[in-house]
Amino acid sequence: MSCGHLYIVATPIGNLADISYRAVELLKSVDLIAAEDTRHSRYLLTHYQISTPCMSLHDHNETQRSEQLVYRLLSGENIALISDAGTPLISDPGFRLVSRARDEGVVVSPIPGACAAIAALSVAGLPTDQFFFDGFLPAKSAGRRQRLTELSDKPCTLVFYESTHRILAMLRDMQDVLGERRITLARELTKKFETVLSGSVEEVLAILMSDSNQQKGEFVVMVTGLAKSTEDAEGLNISGEHRRLLSLLAPELPPKKAAAIVSEISGISKRIIYNMILENK
Repeated sequence: MSCGHLYIVATPIGNLADISYRAVELLKSVDLIAAEDTRHSRYLLTHYQISTPCMSLHDHNETQRSEQLVYRLLSGENIALISDAGTPLISDPGFRLVSRARDEGVVVSPIPGACAAIAALSVAGLPTDQFFFDGFLPAKSAGRRQRLTELSDKPCTLVFYESTHRILAMLRDMQDVLGERRITLARELTKKFETVLSGSVEEVLAILMSDSNQQKGEFVVMVTGLAKSTEDAEGLNISGEHRRLLSLLAPELPPKKAAAIVSEISGISKRIIYNMILENK
């Protein structure tokens, strides 16, 4: 008996019309649909008169369910994996299943469609030749700030997902750690109350603070990276007082230590100050 086929099927991120004809036909034809939340997916499946049996596969049961699903695939059944919205595995469950299936020689095929991160980037007005997708930042401020600090020197556009309950706290931490970079915030993409806001972190935060409705929904937050032009501008804008401090510390301390101290005081990237020390030497 030949193996079955595992299909990774993208579903709409809001507007039900955004599913592909191929995806609908395939969901009707497979033996089983593995869904992140079968109750949530039932609305989509009912809308398109898809009566295929469903089984849940989410973060808490994926390891166990993957074994069951791979057994069924090896027995010849065809299975489709869907998430609550968008493309499975993009900040959604499915990695363990796909990895296990491929290890067993099962053919895994994508059925492409909506992805919130890509849809948001297409309308952001930010550089998209390179971008770094980091999914959801840590829920607590300390972890969120640490992660933002780790990403602060990346030269490409940064892309995050965020929820209603944390969007304001995220933007405040972003303002403190990254400074007033240009951001684009895409909310409720493809849905009735879709909005796309652009500006500095301070400007976008002010809009959300003035309108509680803009704080509701699902968000994609995109931030400009630390481009070379930004580095040059920050290096030129370092104050005379901070330059004097740097000139006093650099001969006495290792470059990284001196850069860290001046960066903490001035708010300018450690990398920029470190490069200034090396150039002066």
